[in-house]
Amino acid sequence: MRTSLWFLPRRRSVLFVGSAPRGLDVLRHGASHPGRPRKWVRGLASARPRSRSGRCYRRGGLAERSGPAADPGQGPGQGSRMLNVPSQSFPAPSSQQRVSAGGRSKVPLKQGRSLMDWIRLTKSGKDLTGLKGRLIEVTEEELKKHNKKHDCWICIRGFVYNVTPYMEYHPGGEDELMRAAGSDGTDLFDQVHRWVNYESMLKECLVGRMAVKPAVPKGNRCFVFLCEGMLPKSQVTDTLAKEGRSSPSYDWFQTDSLVTIVIYTKQKDINLDSVIVDHQDDSFRAETLIKDYSYIIHIELSHEIEEDFSVRVVENVGKIEIVLKKKENTSWKRLGHPLENHNSFIPKKDTGLYYRKCQLISKEDVTHDTKLFCLMLPPSTHFQVPVGQHVYLKLTITGTEIVKPYTPVSDSLLSEFKEPVLLNNKYIYFLIKIYPTGLFTPELDQLQIGDFVSISNPEGNFKISQFQELEDLFLLAAGTGFTPMVKVLNYALTNIPSLRKVKLMFFNKTEDDIIWRSQLEKLAFKDKRFDVEFVLSAPTSEWNGKRGHISPALLSEFLKKSSDKSEVLICICGPTPFTEQGIR
Repeated sequence: MRTSLWFLPRRRSVLFVGSAPRGLDVLRHGASHPGRPRKWVRGLASARPRSRSGRCYRRGGLAERSGPAADPGQGPGQGSRMLNVPSQSFPAPSSQQRVSAGGRSKVPLKQGRSLMDWIRLTKSGKDLTGLKGRLIEVTEEELKKHNKKHDCWICIRGFVYNVTPYMEYHPGGEDELMRAAGSDGTDLFDQVHRWVNYESMLKECLVGRMAVKPAVPKGNRCFVFLCEGMLPKSQVTDTLAKEGRSSPSYDWFQTDSLVTIVIYTKQKDINLDSVIVDHQDDSFRAETLIKDYSYIIHIELSHEIEEDFSVRVVENVGKIEIVLKKKENTSWKRLGHPLENHNSFIPKKDTGLYYRKCQLISKEDVTHDTKLFCLMLPPSTHFQVPVGQHVYLKLTITGTEIVKPYTPVSDSLLSEFKEPVLLNNKYIYFLIKIYPTGLFTPELDQLQIGDFVSISNPEGNFKISQFQELEDLFLLAAGTGFTPMVKVLNYALTNIPSLRKVKLMFFNKTEDDIIWRSQLEKLAFKDKRFDVEFVLSAPTSEWNGKRGHISPALLSEFLKKSSDKSEVLICICGPTPFTEQGIR
């Protein structure tokens, strides 16, 4: 028997400081041999120290929820072992996962120290650097002198910032900033919030450049353009060599009307979700996701092409073909000129997030405070978000770029069960709760049809191979924690032949808060493998369903397998206290 648990933390607004969404953390339980259970934890990216119970991986970020805490399904702590979770608490009390979920972003700020207050301060004209507008070159010796709370300079990617005035505005607390005081904080920054536009947030704190540029994160390299696309052997990192990875390559050929770019990944687990293609003006960028690495082709094309192109993947050999249409039937002497990170094969965590502008097509009410947003991808884009992954939406608010993570959904729970599924869908949907006192969501809600929102590349490390031979799927969701479950539910019912049962327990405060209630009920009627139970923490007297918060009593009845030997996957998403209680 195999039992798995997905932990999908609540999504939060990404600001400059704090902790980010962790994507999917997977807690598995198996048996290496009778009587000796094997337990381990697997999450997103960079490795953490081993413990006796296994491995823990995590990619950090920065986050702060914009609005009052919604608390559906959260109950008092109870020490249940029904999920056979290891006896020690998960995440461990000292782990970065626990700090991220409930610590770093929870530091209380003084009155008048919100993000909007910081933005107002940066616009006030006050000298925040102490240099009266001068920019200087900073030596390593000089940087080291500024390592105190009342005098704190930090270097990020060769630029030095005086973050002293930002100390009281930092949602993660002063101690987090002090970890990089007087030093190069690039690696620390990348571990926690690499996707944030710190240049915009701290532009008024810029002291100047480092006189001697600090070391950049390993793997972030640019390569010389080669027509055949082979990676120079001198540029292949020792890390890749040690891991035995075979570097991808590319080539191109042409006819009178077409140009075909062929990427040889040398991997067999490549599909259309693994390829992201953007053509903006003369810039052509193709990123292929190969496990934890990205292979990037980024060039300025030598001639103009039409907006539409096709992407084809030959999965059994790992070959990708991108077919471009020439605007003029002329012979190209070269494909183009190299741009940033062209022909590079680097760790995905070092690539940075790439954004494209998407147009708002529609928005409609789903509940009293949740809306379904439909955004259209640019015409020259191939972009599909894999199951279990999220993206970042970016808006400029009062001159500052603010980013927040969201999990895309389908336009309807029922429409996704039609075959064939459109592979080149140009629309992307989001179920988003509007917080009236928040910073990001009110601004998003005020957008007019035709306005634009920037959407990042997908983040996350979950693989659909986790569904192989799955028989029982249990989903636990609270509030908008339901959104990551949509694609999981769609995929499971459509693509897993071995699936016997899918059960969703959906926690909310009131009946009016239930997202897509009628669709869930219709789906349960249509597909006998699916059951849904609604649990309300503040129901009216007319409510005949289940009441309360997440608890062992509710879960003991809910988590009944179809057979003793069933392969089981358990997914949970909601506010941090809800997920922690569910795991306990």
